[in-house]
Amino acid sequence: MIYARGVSSDHAPVVLFAYRRPDHLKQALASLSANPAAKDTSLTIYCDGPKTPADTQLVEQTRVIAHSAQGFKEVTVVERAENMGLAESVISGVTKALETSENVIVMEDDLVVSMDFLDYMNQALELYQDNDQVISIHGYMYAVPPILPQTVFLRGADCWGWATWRRGWELFEPDSKKLLKELDKSPDRSLFDFNGAFPYRQMLKDQAMGTIDSWAIRWYASAFLNNKLTLYPGRSLVENIGQEGSGTHSESAASHEVLSNPISLPLMRIEVRESRDARLIISQTLLESRPISTNLLKRIHLRVSNRKRPTKS
Repeated sequence: MIYARGVSSDHAPVVLFAYRRPDHLKQALASLSANPAAKDTSLTIYCDGPKTPADTQLVEQTRVIAHSAQGFKEVTVVERAENMGLAESVISGVTKALETSENVIVMEDDLVVSMDFLDYMNQALELYQDNDQVISIHGYMYAVPPILPQTVFLRGADCWGWATWRRGWELFEPDSKKLLKELDKSPDRSLFDFNGAFPYRQMLKDQAMGTIDSWAIRWYASAFLNNKLTLYPGRSLVENIGQEGSGTHSESAASHEVLSNPISLPLMRIEVRESRDARLIISQTLLESRPISTNLLKRIHLRVSNRKRPTKS
């Protein structure tokens, strides 16, 4: 069932995916509505249906929070009758948004954003809208030393507060077996694993085998294999608050805080090429911070919806 109020907007629309975490959604909406650009932004909230009767109460509470969203130019709440799972919900929701808009900003209910998040996203979308080498914009930056410039490019795509254009999403390949086959023929297979910092190929293989259900690893692989780039901020504009174990696909870990200093705006256009320095810094940081980085990257890229890895009893 779909509920809409307000009028359309010229800013990039936001789609936000929620399930059964009302407190998280409340925080996510509060941070997003605190952005000055929120009043000019249309927001669609996709509320997934319950998996079991035990989920119904929290699902209903989450929907109440969704309907209470304020501070936006337009709010639409889509209530799923059944549980689609995160992967299918994201894929269908993003696809739907891009049927009527040239671009879209994508969030989930466990993401809290800085007050300059929407300005950053909209400015970046405008700066690189005509450059086919750029597939997406990302709002999260790994917890690296604060020595990166205002923005950097990295090969691939990401999933913690991101945006893309219709032309970018058209490259999304849902067939993980096809992606895995292409990756194994690629001379850049080691780069796909981020210089050995994390076994992304294994995750793609798990997806192909059906042991996980992740839209994010397929989005990353689709962008990487097409040799496309994503723009990242030098400091994170996104914090994940779902690391305490409350989510279907979260793992208990320390919260990764948004850096206190805002990003310098307006954005300056930079050369569209991958930053080797940024890749090296991120790789070193991830390798040095294991196992914390492993848990974080599983959360970022795994995005399990209905299936989980089998565990030993």
